[in-house]
Amino acid sequence: MDTQPAWRTASHQGLREVNADAVAAANGVVALADGVGDTKTAAHAALSAATAAAGVPAVAGPQAALSAAHEAITEGDCVLVVAQPVADGGYRIGWVGDVRAYAWDGDELRQLTKDHTLAQYFRDHGGDVTPRMEHLVTTSVHTAAANRYGVTETSATSLVLTTDGVHKTLTHEAMTTILRHSSCPAEELVHAAHAAGAKDNATAAVLTGAPSPATPLLPTVPLQLAA
Repeated sequence: MDTQPAWRTASHQGLREVNADAVAAANGVVALADGVGDTKTAAHAALSAATAAAGVPAVAGPQAALSAAHEAITEGDCVLVVAQPVADGGYRIGWVGDVRAYAWDGDELRQLTKDHTLAQYFRDHGGDVTPRMEHLVTTSVHTAAANRYGVTETSATSLVLTTDGVHKTLTHEAMTTILRHSSCPAEELVHAAHAAGAKDNATAAVLTGAPSPATPLLPTVPLQLAA
């Protein structure tokens, strides 16, 4: 039986002019970026940042990956999450902005990252939150200093990475149900987000199985969804 782990990704641009989400992988490291804005410049920034972050060896740590992403952007901006395999199992996660990483154990979905948004800041400080605040990020690849990077670790061997077009449209319960029952969870998460009314780019990347430097990233599936 083939037990090699594999990533599966899916993406759709929704009602935007361009798809400014990007996924990149190298040597077991996977990065997902969401460009700020609906322009080719935003899309290029996301691709440049994700590619640079994924290219940093896992032993260097997520801060190094985010710093490499920062250096790679010459114009435009994006938010980003990077997952680096740990030698004895699990992942180190680094992020800026409102992209997310989740641990998945086959039954329960656990959010590993905490959104760097104005809404989350006000929640943490007991303030009132308006819907617009959910989309105002407080860190990004271009603007965040290293001491503002989010960093965490997990022993999980299965991860889910999403842009906000997925997780700000679907409830946590809906995402969990999809993961429990779908044989193509990345595609189903994106399909479900747009069926639920997502207008933004929506991208998901799902890893099942233990990380390995030899693990290939399967091509992102550009979904063609009915209007």
